[in-house]
Order: sequence, then C-alpha cells, then structure tokens
Amino acid sequence: MKPRAAAATDTDRTADGPDGSGPAPGVGPRRAPGDPAPPPSPAPPAPAAGGITRGLRFRRDRTLILMTVPALALLLVFTYIPLLGNVVAFQEYDVYDLGITGSPFVGFDNFARIFDDYRFWQVLLNTLVIFLTQLILFFPVPIAVALLLNSVMSARVRAWVQAIVYLPHFFSWVLVVTVFQQMFGGAGLVAQWLRERGHEGFDLMTDPGFFKFLVTAQSVWKDAGWGVIVFLAALAAVNTDLYEAAAVDGAGRWRRMWHVTLPALRPVIALLLVLRVGSALNLDFEQILLQRDQVGPGAAEILDTYIWWTGIKTGDFGYAAAAGIFKGLFSVVMVLGANKAAHMLGEQGVYSKK
Repeated sequence: MKPRAAAATDTDRTADGPDGSGPAPGVGPRRAPGDPAPPPSPAPPAPAAGGITRGLRFRRDRTLILMTVPALALLLVFTYIPLLGNVVAFQEYDVYDLGITGSPFVGFDNFARIFDDYRFWQVLLNTLVIFLTQLILFFPVPIAVALLLNSVMSARVRAWVQAIVYLPHFFSWVLVVTVFQQMFGGAGLVAQWLRERGHEGFDLMTDPGFFKFLVTAQSVWKDAGWGVIVFLAALAAVNTDLYEAAAVDGAGRWRRMWHVTLPALRPVIALLLVLRVGSALNLDFEQILLQRDQVGPGAAEILDTYIWWTGIKTGDFGYAAAAGIFKGLFSVVMVLGANKAAHMLGEQGVYSKK
C-alpha cells in the first residue's frame, strides 16, 4: 500500500502548479494510477461558414442600430420619398385641379423643350462659368491657409487664427451679402472713403461683369475656414519622422513642403476635388437669389434659380422637374468622369478601382 500512496503523492505533485496551490495550467484533474481515463471533453462548436451570424450580429449591435433609426427615417422622408415626385417631369402637371394622379402623361416632351430652349443653355453656361471661377480661385485657398498655419505659426496662434477664419461659416448668406453691401456697395465704406479723397466711387454689388468674382470672394470669406479644418486634419496624420529625415538630407522649408506635405495632402485634395466637380451645378442658391435682382438675370442666373423661377413663379412644374433631372444626371456624369481622372493619376477618389 505504501508504494501506491507514494505513487499517488507523485501524481499529486505532477498535477499541482509550481507553487503547489492548484492544478497547473493545461493539466486535467488528478487521478491515481490504474484509474480509467476520463472521457474526452466535447469539442467547441465550429463557427459558421460566414463567421458570426446575422442574429448574433443584430443582438450585439442593436443599440447602435436603434441610434441610426431616426437618421434613416429623416433620410427616407425628406430624400427618398420626394424622389417619387419626379414623375411630374413626364406629365403636363396641374398642381391645382388634376394633381399627380390626374395630370396627363406627355412622355419626354418636357425634356425635348429643354433641348430646344436657348435660355436654358445660356443659364447652364453661366453656371459652369461661375463654378470654374470658384474652382480656380476658391479651391486652392483652404490648402494655402492650412499650409501656412501648419508650417509658420505656433500652436496657440494657429488655434486663434483657425477659430477666426472658421467663424464666418456659421453666418447666413443674408448676413454675408449685407456685410459685402456695406463694404463694397455704392454707399459702402470703400466708396465713401474714395469720394472723401476726391476719387470716383464704385459699386461692385451691381456690376454684372464682376459678379462671378464677387460671389467667389463671398464664398472664400464664408467657407474657406471649413476647408482649412479638413486639410489641417490631414496634415496632423503626417509622420514627423519624414520632416526630420528631409531636414537631415538638407531639405529646406519649401523643399519639405513640396516633397513631404503636399504628397500627404494629395489624396484628400483629389477626393475633395472630385466632390467639388460633382457639385458643379450645385452653387449656393440663397447666395445667388439674394443678389439676382441687383445685377440682373443675365449675369446672376444659375440653374437652380432658373428652375425655381420656372417652376415656382410661372407654375411650369413639369419643365422644372425635367430640368432638375437633367441637372442630377449631369452631376453624376461629372462625378464619374472626375473619379476616373483621379484613378488615372493614381489616386483613390470617391471609390477605389477594383
């Protein structure tokens, strides 16, 4: 009996951990020699072929899903359901007597009217001219300001300047146009200052030839700060070791900006440029409408104000809806073309190329 007890003692020591407090990790329960081996433990259930099931995923993320329900409801009510109203583009729509269900269908007659309307093409050309002016003069401004704030000023000064530049983004277009009227109008501060010194005054707010530059300056003052935040966020992700390595190699400030900073910003620039080109026909409706009567429809009429004037003022809702569908299709083509150009330049754009 003693050898058997000694054997049991040895087994106990083997099963215990290094400190003798309990079984060592990975070691099963203690048993005496000669006892039958315990049955093997059942294997854990194999995961599903596609990973976690939809039911488990729903139970895991049900709180996040419930948080998105209000946003999805707003998107459905105010975005997707109104798309059904585009059916009036194929009708001779009568909003007062017949409605959508009673108005007769005319097929593509409203779209044929668009292609035969020379006024529509003049408005489209005017919209593209204003867009190109803003693309050339406005789009580089946030990049330049972000580079200046990132490379020249201290962190405290950068925060103050960024707050000041970003503040006009919260102003309404009514306030922005009023400020420019008080500064550059016929009775504005600049014109009065010139008259007091014997010079002839001017009124930039009613000059049709200057209008595209005026709305660009207003957009720069109001929305440049928003773009600065985006580019500063991209610059914050740049590895500082790259700047140190470039400095060790003898690169000056401008060389570091050209070979380190700008390549880091290139994906963000490409993405924002594609989105900007896609919204070529989506200029600020309120900004243009507030100044349309001052400079005349010939200079200030854009596609949005033309659709508003045709549909709301004259009651030609079918023609206005057809013009709106044309605008949407044109914007889709512009996005796809700009994104294809971004892929050709080696950038991802809005979506990556498979």
